Amino acid sequence: MAKKDGGELGPALLGFAAGFAAEFVTRKALTFAWTRATGEEPPTDLESPDVSLGRALGWAVVAGVGVEVARVLAVRATRKKVHGSAGLEPELVSD
Repeated sequence: MAKKDGGELGPALLGFAAGFAAEFVTRKALTFAWTRATGEEPPTDLESPDVSLGRALGWAVVAGVGVEVARVLAVRATRKKVHGSAGLEPELVSD
């Protein structure tokens, strides 16, 4: 997470905090939406034989995609804001 340049620690920590907060809020919102849509709480133990495969996979997909999208957006927005307010150009990373 931290870059070689010592100036990257602050933005990295802010990005981590934003990602953590986004994950927490999104998981709460998804749990609420799942409960309203299905009338049941989402499964907590996806490996349990008491949870149907469809329910387990459905919750895993909804929670996984939803939380990761929220985390990525929060981290990117935070880093953009930090770099923009510091007058720095955001780093472009090629995969």
